[in-house]
Amino acid sequence: MKITIHNQNFVLHPCGASFWEEKKILLISDLHLGKIAHFRKHGMAIPEKAVQENFTRLNNVLHLFDAETIIFLGDLFHSKINNEWDFFADWTKTVTQQLILVEGNHDIISKKYYADLNIEIHTEIILDDFLLTHHPSKRENFFNLCGHIHPGIKLKGMGKQFLSLSCFFRKPDQLIFPAFGEFTGNFYLIPEENDKVYVLAKDEVIEIKR
Repeated sequence: MKITIHNQNFVLHPCGASFWEEKKILLISDLHLGKIAHFRKHGMAIPEKAVQENFTRLNNVLHLFDAETIIFLGDLFHSKINNEWDFFADWTKTVTQQLILVEGNHDIISKKYYADLNIEIHTEIILDDFLLTHHPSKRENFFNLCGHIHPGIKLKGMGKQFLSLSCFFRKPDQLIFPAFGEFTGNFYLIPEENDKVYVLAKDEVIEIKR
């Protein structure tokens, strides 16, 4: 789905990423690499192949867009370094795009490791009248692109049926990105009058009317 914000076009992809057409930037939030390895270390029965799923999804969405830059809107890596860092380091060698990280609360790994992979790190980024952060933020005269919350919405059907889906959650001055990573969970939001919700279906993004 393509949406327009401040005369700029953003393509929302059902994987949870968005392509900013005019800037040729692929925006991804809350990848949480390392979380699956962390769970497995503590005995949770998660298939090892799940580790590669994040990288498969990254590559798939990269092939769709002519991106020159990838900006991760925080929580790129879940916690301390584990063996998933090696997979990530290998993946960075396969891409030609500039890689930038907007620091999130989970991004505790030493900046030296990112510098070794030529990844820029910022606390926030301002591009024209857009403010890119990890935590949702408000600043006068800026539209905020952010993550952190892992937004989701619950849809009520006939009877007692409920459907829970991840979503892009848009407020008048803010777009909150869904978590891109596997096994990240959702925080379910209730839209207000001027909010817009774009849910991630299997193969498409669908706007849900309030």
